[in-house]
Amino acid sequence: MKTKHILFTSLVFFSLNTQSLTAYGYVQQGKHVSVSHLQYVFNKVKQTSNVSEKALAKTFHYYENNRHTQRLSANYLAIADYTKSAWEKRLFIINLHTGNVTPYLVAHGRNSGDRGDRVWSAGNTAGSFKTPTGFFKIGSKEGITSRKKYNYLGLDGLEWENRNARQREIILHTAPYVGNAGRSHGCFAIKPEDRGAVFSRMKRALLLSYTGY
Repeated sequence: MKTKHILFTSLVFFSLNTQSLTAYGYVQQGKHVSVSHLQYVFNKVKQTSNVSEKALAKTFHYYENNRHTQRLSANYLAIADYTKSAWEKRLFIINLHTGNVTPYLVAHGRNSGDRGDRVWSAGNTAGSFKTPTGFFKIGSKEGITSRKKYNYLGLDGLEWENRNARQREIILHTAPYVGNAGRSHGCFAIKPEDRGAVFSRMKRALLLSYTGY
């Protein structure tokens, strides 16, 4: 596994020629792309966005090795880059066919960092009000929370460090406080007006909650 990781990380940094890029225009939406196309997307995102390069490498490595077994979306993946402040658009949704990146605001848990700040302390414990870290798979069924009537998509933690996500009812939901330095109880909260664009892309998608480690 370590050798494969090193090999993939080395490959994704190479520059593709014009002929190769032309061929990538024929990739069909809805079908899993080739490893070589993932390399192209990685390089494009690295060069055209301010997503953490370390977070990108981790996400593309995990996606390459788990996209079929975890039945992950063939179209999009996302990174919540919590090393950036809450005032920044730090939820990056990446189109795996075009390499285009669309950023959105996303809040963090109230005990993970100050208002408007970055995440300094992630957590996996019930009642901690901390944002969990690691890889998640977003659900495909939309719902509405019973108390505050937030629209949401469920999610599942894919690693030991976020195994309690479902038990903690950690979800991707809308909230009016996003963009106003508000914080969640640990959930991934987005602006209500972004719901359509985010939810339509995030169903079954891989999400990395990244805090710098």
